[in-house]
Amino acid sequence: HDSGADGGCGYRGPGTDTKDEHGEDDMRLGIVRGHVTLSPAVPELLGKTLVVLEPITMANLIAKNGLAGGKSLVAVDALGAAKGQMVAFTEGREAANPFWPKQVPVDAYCTLIVDSITTGNTQHQESEVSQ
Repeated sequence: HDSGADGGCGYRGPGTDTKDEHGEDDMRLGIVRGHVTLSPAVPELLGKTLVVLEPITMANLIAKNGLAGGKSLVAVDALGAAKGQMVAFTEGREAANPFWPKQVPVDAYCTLIVDSITTGNTQHQESEVSQ
């Protein structure tokens, strides 16, 4: 998925659909830059881990420069991603699906921790990408 020069970070307000022009859900890559603590916590998010993600632009992914370049956002992380790790995340209404049937106020959710990335014909280990 080419997220464009801005990391695909055009404004996506709450509840904005993440479907692409073909009607498929988008998943984006980001780097965990930190963790968030709520006080007082939103009841539905008690016990959940929140992370600050910086989406990765395609140019930075190909350059393997460890930079992300997108506008930071907060996501729920049930995977235990550490600061500096690359994750894939989904946004919009689909981000709340793991909590169904509860209605949880989330706009982004970490869906996987990235082990490796293939760009073009060359495979790069995640640790190389995030350096």
